[in-house]
Amino acid sequence: MQRRFIAIILLFIAISLLIAVPVLAFTPLGANLLDGSAQPTAIATFAPTFLPFTPTPTPKPTPVLTVRGSPPAISANEAILEDNDTGHILYDLNGERPQPMASTTKIMTAVIAIQTASLDMLITVHQDAVNEVSNNGGSSAQLHAGEQLTLRDLLYGLLVPSGDDAAIAIADALGGNAQNFVHEMNLYAYRLRLFQTHYINPDGLTYYDSNHQPIPGHYTTAYDLVRLAQYAMSLPLFAQIVSTQHYMIPATATHSAHSWDNTNTLLATYPGMTGIKTGYTLEAGGCLIFSATRSGHHLIGVVLHSIPENSRFSDSEILLNWGFDLPLEIPAV
Repeated sequence: MQRRFIAIILLFIAISLLIAVPVLAFTPLGANLLDGSAQPTAIATFAPTFLPFTPTPTPKPTPVLTVRGSPPAISANEAILEDNDTGHILYDLNGERPQPMASTTKIMTAVIAIQTASLDMLITVHQDAVNEVSNNGGSSAQLHAGEQLTLRDLLYGLLVPSGDDAAIAIADALGGNAQNFVHEMNLYAYRLRLFQTHYINPDGLTYYDSNHQPIPGHYTTAYDLVRLAQYAMSLPLFAQIVSTQHYMIPATATHSAHSWDNTNTLLATYPGMTGIKTGYTLEAGGCLIFSATRSGHHLIGVVLHSIPENSRFSDSEILLNWGFDLPLEIPAV
């Protein structure tokens, strides 16, 4: 038994030598050990580095115009005032009630023209455009049948003096006739999600039946109008035109000279006024879509059916002054 144990030990020593000799002879580690120059081998160790946690700072809330107290009294039957910077509605008086909107209709006419046609195209004024004014008591850009003006100039005639003749001339040129163009207006209103808006003409005049009763179907709401106005003001040419107090074009071989003053008198009297469009008919009363800037704040609003007609300007001024004077507060979470 003892011999067997000694034999196992000797066998283990022999196997160990068989393994050790090649290692010593043929590896760098062995060579270093044999020549006595072996140095301690550094062993790589992982030392994790912990960066200090820096939380993302919470954005500081921005104070906004905040309604406090009762809004002022105005003569309009429908009105809206909106903070155009935040989208907050500051004042709403029957803002979802459909009403006729008179020449504020021309905002849609202009939007379609600007976005679908060349501004340099020459448009011929036909007799139906002249008749629109004379037959319906409309406002005029003093156009004459046979004149040719660029679409750009006609847009000024549409929005500055509120020319019903300019509206029909544009509709004829872009739609083939006014009714085709009105169809496009209603489709565009649907695309813009103006679901309480419908048109029967491109200028907003009241049409009457044989019994001298207003033909229904031309209506919108103050809420839809402020949405449309925001969209229109995003178009640089539209914003430029509606802020223009006076526009003049000299006579050429294709048209007479024209000189137009803006029907929105607040452009000259209210500091910071930037537009937008007047309107008036007996059925719609005095209408105004307005926008203004003061101390970095931008307000946009609508008044419909102001009585008497020029109350649309005082109503708009009252709402703007009230809105700009609202306190700045942090919005409630």
